[in-house]
Amino acid sequence: MKKLQLLMVWVFVFTCAVKAQQLKSPNGNITMSFALNANGTPTYRLQYKQKDVVKTSKLGLELKDDKKSLLSDFTIADTQTSTFDETWKPVWGEVNIIRNHYNELAVTLAQKETDRKIRIRFRLFDEGLGFRYEFPTQKNLTYFVVKEEKTEFAMAGDHTAFWIPGDYDTQEYDYNTTKLSEIRALGEKARTANVSQQGFSPTGVQTSLMMKTNDGLYLNIHEAALLNYPCMHLNLDDRTMTFQSWLTPDAKGDKGYVQVPFNTPWRTVMVSDDARDIVASKMIYNLNEPSKIKDVSWIKPVKYMGVWWEMITGKSTWAYTDDYPTVELGITNYNKAKPNGKHGATTANVKKYIDFAAKNGFDAVLVEGWNVGWEDWFGHLKDYVFDFVTPYPDFNVQELQAYAKAKGIKLIMHHETSSSVRNYERHIDTAYKFMKANGYDAVKSGYVGNILPVGENHYSQWMINHYQYAIEKAADYHIMVNAHEAVRPTGIARTYPNLIGNESARGTEYQAFGGSKPNHVTILPFTRLLGGPMDYTPGIFEMDISKFSPNNNSHVNSTLANQLALYLTLYSPLQMAADMPEHYERFPDAFQFIKDVAVDWDDSKYLEAEPGQYLTVARKAKGTGKWFLGSVNGDNVRTSNITLDFLEKGKKYMATIYADTQETNYKTNPQAYNIRKITVTSKSKLAQFCAAAGGYAISFEEIK
Repeated sequence: MKKLQLLMVWVFVFTCAVKAQQLKSPNGNITMSFALNANGTPTYRLQYKQKDVVKTSKLGLELKDDKKSLLSDFTIADTQTSTFDETWKPVWGEVNIIRNHYNELAVTLAQKETDRKIRIRFRLFDEGLGFRYEFPTQKNLTYFVVKEEKTEFAMAGDHTAFWIPGDYDTQEYDYNTTKLSEIRALGEKARTANVSQQGFSPTGVQTSLMMKTNDGLYLNIHEAALLNYPCMHLNLDDRTMTFQSWLTPDAKGDKGYVQVPFNTPWRTVMVSDDARDIVASKMIYNLNEPSKIKDVSWIKPVKYMGVWWEMITGKSTWAYTDDYPTVELGITNYNKAKPNGKHGATTANVKKYIDFAAKNGFDAVLVEGWNVGWEDWFGHLKDYVFDFVTPYPDFNVQELQAYAKAKGIKLIMHHETSSSVRNYERHIDTAYKFMKANGYDAVKSGYVGNILPVGENHYSQWMINHYQYAIEKAADYHIMVNAHEAVRPTGIARTYPNLIGNESARGTEYQAFGGSKPNHVTILPFTRLLGGPMDYTPGIFEMDISKFSPNNNSHVNSTLANQLALYLTLYSPLQMAADMPEHYERFPDAFQFIKDVAVDWDDSKYLEAEPGQYLTVARKAKGTGKWFLGSVNGDNVRTSNITLDFLEKGKKYMATIYADTQETNYKTNPQAYNIRKITVTSKSKLAQFCAAAGGYAISFEEIK
């Protein structure tokens, strides 16, 4: 690792007797200007190649029960500038080396009336800006409550936005593609039903927010290193096209409890005239601290299957019996209950998945619904809902662990909390010890439903601290975490790489709940995935769910080739083959790609990118030199045109292409695909047809 940190001298520009300072990105394309306005209010402005990205915007925080908040009447007490350049190796990732290169300006502000100081730290990368508020130790600012953070992002126009409605409890919405000025009219319609949700404004939206300007700039607003602070949403003033930060409140309505010294999360703005720069950026990770886990040898990418899709679709159940409308753990006797005959997590059924996974080279099998309590787990604000260690009578923990071990398969634990967070924290040590005693190295946790304690929100400070507690506690036990319904990631996986996956967006399960928009997967890489990988659970081969679950008329809005491409375009070191073994057995030639594709990478090259329309990426498998490529398409039929110049020069490769056909239709003929083999080199060009909601996937094998 190489590090360079040098103090630099910058030119200060004085206008209207108020100091203004400029900071440029390392490549010189982005300029950030900081100034105090006439009221002593801190402001910033961001330009890309001399075009406004963020017009002059105010900064500051409003404090609860405070006569003089941290909003105005500041003077500049000190400025420090520096540059930083390092490379670091992630434990897992899209690339094996990440460069962290930025120029920095730290401005210390003094408020004379209160004798308080705050520092605003700006870091300018080639792909965008990160800034945060810092509160150094001082006599007159020790503890305070945030009423609202007043960070502004004043847009330079009525941009096209790819947005989901602001919500304190869920991100599981389909994306909308509209002008900023159209958000208000569509806000309520966009808020589709969810088991836990709480909106706050007709113009509220969530980060990561992707936008495109009329003149072809791609913008993204997000946050990084969300720790001990509420999750940030954005509230749009659609008269001025200005977003203001909107923090998630707690049960009392407060928006953050701060003990000084303290740093807020980073607020980020990415910008480029090439959409590929946005999806390839590692800026969010770079704004997080290096790994706090010294020995990372136990953290390993995983390709897995699971007893899950059959439950999501209604073919089988999590619950063991229909006899008990209510359950009391430790009192209810399941040995006297009549099995409902539909329980998915049976010893026999899990063995079927283990056999299939072992036969086809997978690493692990997830099992949901194995533990007692699923008969009344949801909707009752029940505190003692699960104990995370007691199996149903038809699930033999020891037998299955021995069976899986003999087959070379790991089992993945499932901890659904039903959002009874106090109960989970009561049991978490016991649950993790149980996992290690029985050979489980990874857990999928869940937070379905309204949070207990009553009144807390999924993204309030209290819950942010809980999610972090679970990750850090898991690291103590050498356990990898895949959290569902938790807050969307903000690069924390750099610091705690055992956070190997998250859901935190509308995943494949919604294809069994009525379906998702056909272009959904062409937006996620520009939004949700910028902060960390998503456990999207791809690989569905049977799109008509009624064929195997007669009471469910949902349809997966995707072609089969699109499902293969997702293993590349929706990056994750934790990738699931989500469908059932019998469906893969019907299409063994297409299933071969899922068997072959890697989950950890030495390099990645984004070849085509347009949010909401298409994404094409090639990735080099870690340690093998093999390349794989995936391309997903949106609503419209198109031809993808790429050059294979990422391949090593002077070598020949056999490319196996899994693609849509001219007859493929995601609604009426989604399983129509073609597989062909061609010889290619780094000079080869490819023109490939893509159906709506379709795409293609390619594996490359060097010809010796």
